[in-house]
Amino acid sequence: MAVRIRLKKFGRRHRPFFRVCAMDVRSPRDGRVLEELGYYDPMVPETDARAVLKGERIDYWLSVGAKPSDKVEVLIKKYGSKGTNLSQQETALAKLAASRTRRAAATAPAGYTSEAAAPAAE
Repeated sequence: MAVRIRLKKFGRRHRPFFRVCAMDVRSPRDGRVLEELGYYDPMVPETDARAVLKGERIDYWLSVGAKPSDKVEVLIKKYGSKGTNLSQQETALAKLAASRTRRAAATAPAGYTSEAAAPAAE
């Protein structure tokens, strides 16, 4: 069986989201996968936070003969286990997580805390 590492499209119109998957060559783009190896979200404003890959699993599939598609090959080169942009990716993901927590805290109702939402254990 010939295996390709390629993108599987999700999302809606004008809001794409992709999963990086190991798939049989004969299966359609959004068809059955052998294994999901990460994701790529082109709508994230931080360029280096757009792709999150499982490097060790990608290395396994490449070692057994899987061929990456053109776009996935670029993502692996940048963000794979031996990627050129791994340090930038870590800082971008940390920055994105911090902005999301700030945004969640700002939109929470006044006087709301996560402890108040949980039932009291007595």
